[in-house]
Amino acid sequence: MPKVFNLDNVPDEYVDDPKFTSLMKTLYLGAAAGSERIYVNIDFVKPGGKSVKYHAHSKQEEFFLILAGESTLRMNGEEITVKKGDFVAKPAGKGIAHQFINTGDEVLEILDCGLVDANDVITYPDEDVVLLKKQRLFFKRCDALADWSSDPNS
Repeated sequence: MPKVFNLDNVPDEYVDDPKFTSLMKTLYLGAAAGSERIYVNIDFVKPGGKSVKYHAHSKQEEFFLILAGESTLRMNGEEITVKKGDFVAKPAGKGIAHQFINTGDEVLEILDCGLVDANDVITYPDEDVVLLKKQRLFFKRCDALADWSSDPNS
């Protein structure tokens, strides 16, 4: 029988920053309920805070619903004002970078859902960094090899 949780009683092991001392706190609802192939989170971002670094996923599709507050959504090179009730999807593999910046006066609450894929490659364009999720390896793209070739006979 599935265990039912309540938002007011999410166990601390499924809450990033339970006392909300930093600019952001996340409730990992899907993980708490036992989800394996999707994640369901609620992100709380204080005024002036950012939800994440600006990034894009190769395999992770995402959906966001603003539950409270107002924010600037950086997505695909644009800045869009979003508020309570607004929602947006971000397909995977299209290089669409995204980030919420709380530009309002109250705590921003975002329902954040998506697919879990260990083989996701995450790109951080502002820092020119790539993360191989499964291996937890970060690479700075400016360190790319200019003279390397995949040709075995060169």
